[in-house]
Amino acid sequence: MVHSTHRRDDRAGERSQLKIVVPDDHSMVSLLGSRDELLHAVERAFSSDIHVRGNEITVTGPAAETELVGRLFAELIELLRSGTQITPDAVERSVAMLRDTGGERPAEVLTLDIVSSRGRTIRPKTLNQKRYVEAIDRNTIVFGIGPAGTGKTYLAMAKAVRALQDKKVNRIILTRPAVEAGERLGFLPGTLYEKIDPYLRPLYDALHDMVDPDSIPRLMSAGTIEVAPLAYMRGRTLNDSFIILDEAQNTSPEQMKMFLTRLGFGSKVVVTGDVTQVDLPSGQQSGLSVVQGILEGVSDIDFCRLTSQDVVRHKLVTEIVDAYNRFDETRLPDVNRPPARRRGR
Repeated sequence: MVHSTHRRDDRAGERSQLKIVVPDDHSMVSLLGSRDELLHAVERAFSSDIHVRGNEITVTGPAAETELVGRLFAELIELLRSGTQITPDAVERSVAMLRDTGGERPAEVLTLDIVSSRGRTIRPKTLNQKRYVEAIDRNTIVFGIGPAGTGKTYLAMAKAVRALQDKKVNRIILTRPAVEAGERLGFLPGTLYEKIDPYLRPLYDALHDMVDPDSIPRLMSAGTIEVAPLAYMRGRTLNDSFIILDEAQNTSPEQMKMFLTRLGFGSKVVVTGDVTQVDLPSGQQSGLSVVQGILEGVSDIDFCRLTSQDVVRHKLVTEIVDAYNRFDETRLPDVNRPPARRRGR
């Protein structure tokens, strides 16, 4: 919280000065970071001059920018008050949120707890991730569409675990198409579960981050948690369940319809996928691409689109995704290219 400010406008140069007085109950080290790493992250994000003396921070630069820097430090102080550890990545994401015209506060986005397990709390890290999580709360069916590393499956899994903990559902069902195996599962060595395990492993990995690993076999044996290939969903009606379909870009339109019509009473469905990473045979349409043109605008169904700016892996992943997007834009239209959106989100 900024306790007092002093602003001086230089109308000729359209520059101003803002003084931020940090409350005494907050350590400047926590706000600025070890070896000033957080301060350096702020300086990289703005062209203004930022000087620190005692518990005062003076910002000199364009009027609009100094105001934004002041809002940023106010949000960072609020994060510290909530007990949130601030990292350079959190600073950069806070700057991006403040520059967004949506009006969302970083302190509200970065402190939204989804589920806690073994001393760590899972929270959204970007504005789009927060909107995605909120869409899951509001709707029965939600599609999370975006590139790798944007937290589509991970956040959906966290919401599923929280729903189970809160007794809003009786079980969690995780599924994905084993498209790489095709019809060759019968030729692979081992039992059926040993054959499909490699294709379901990413779901197990996420689950282990949120549930005590020792309890997972017991929960799976009781049917409270089920991890199975998409083909196992056919002919079933899934009541009182939180169902996640992962890698949905690798479903056919017929498989997507089959899956969505498994929905029973008291259930919630989250479908995740990346329409730029389709592994289907050439010329075959992706069910995830097709469904957007069919269901967008239907009540109680929401489409949440995440972008490279929502990637929460290594920064280089964002640059890789952007580079591939630029490359794809130069190619001819593809049957799996998502259809034009009917309305904004």
